Amino acid sequence: MENLQEIKQQKQQIIARYCIASNARGWLQIINTLVPMVAIWVVVAHFGSNSIWVIAAAILILTLFTLRTLVLMHECGHGSLFKNHRLNVVVGFFLGVITGMPQFVWSQHHDYHHCNNGNWEKYRGPLTSPSVKEFSELSEAQRRNYLLARHLAMAPLGGFVYLLFNPRFTWIKGSIALVWHLIKSKISQPHTSFAAHAKTFKTRYWQSSQQYWHMFLNNVVLLSLWPLMCWAVGTGLFFTVYIISVSLAGGGGIMLFTVQHNFEHAYATDTKNWDYDQSALEGTSFLVLPRWLNWFTANIGYHHIHHLSAKIPNYRLAACHNEYQHLFVDVRRITLPEIPYSLTCLIWDAAAQRIISVAEFQQQRVQVIAD
Repeated sequence: MENLQEIKQQKQQIIARYCIASNARGWLQIINTLVPMVAIWVVVAHFGSNSIWVIAAAILILTLFTLRTLVLMHECGHGSLFKNHRLNVVVGFFLGVITGMPQFVWSQHHDYHHCNNGNWEKYRGPLTSPSVKEFSELSEAQRRNYLLARHLAMAPLGGFVYLLFNPRFTWIKGSIALVWHLIKSKISQPHTSFAAHAKTFKTRYWQSSQQYWHMFLNNVVLLSLWPLMCWAVGTGLFFTVYIISVSLAGGGGIMLFTVQHNFEHAYATDTKNWDYDQSALEGTSFLVLPRWLNWFTANIGYHHIHHLSAKIPNYRLAACHNEYQHLFVDVRRITLPEIPYSLTCLIWDAAAQRIISVAEFQQQRVQVIAD
């Protein structure tokens, strides 16, 4: 990329100019997101049981607002939505309840992505994309299953698992294992405190007691809200609208995140050759979306700016891009019609240090056989 060195030279200036959060603008985004969501649920409670069209419209609109809530939760995790740190923490927690995701745990995992974006030795993306060698070693059935699981049509199921099932399942499973560990440890070492025994417990579901308590509180608050919503809206109606809208929003979020890093010939190198700024500009895309969709996705389409510095608030990303657009002319632009093809770019060509599509992988195999 010709502009890489110039971007490196101007990076601190760009960040200093746009890395300015505003509590007022942060609250405005929270209000114009959550107030309409509450209003939609009021409409569902009063008219949903009498009209399938009300239900369908509510699901569609709630999906968009839930997607926006996800991105704002993500902003809080970066500490960029509000100027005040505590506001980002508290509001981020409640946005995590709304989306079903324990925000603190998620944000720590997401930070790992930012620290290693483009280094495919350390981070394989949201879909754990295999290398050419790994994909070649799969059987035909395994390849079909891999591609089927990552097909656009499977996105809502992925959203359900990601936002609704996994956060509940991993917390319950991990908590049961923790309790069993405490019981066994107390029996074998009765004079040791429960706190000391808890410190010896290891699980892949959380890495610290702080992460666990955030998972605990997220689940307790969310599961407490479900009966209240069932009482206010009706059990069947609530879960129908809620599960479908959250699953669609989660699927949309996974899809957006994927095409922002998995696209044809995206930067995908190893640790030795990895460069943070190069990964931000060549390993992320600029999603060219309609203005209304940019609003519902809180400008996450300006992903090259976001990876240049995650501290730049979403409400300053477009202005930053517009002022310095001459530096970003080589950033890959992806439009809505191009998203389905980008979702087929699921294989890491380690030799060429880039992402390739399934079609290109098949062409490479044909060429190898011909040679």
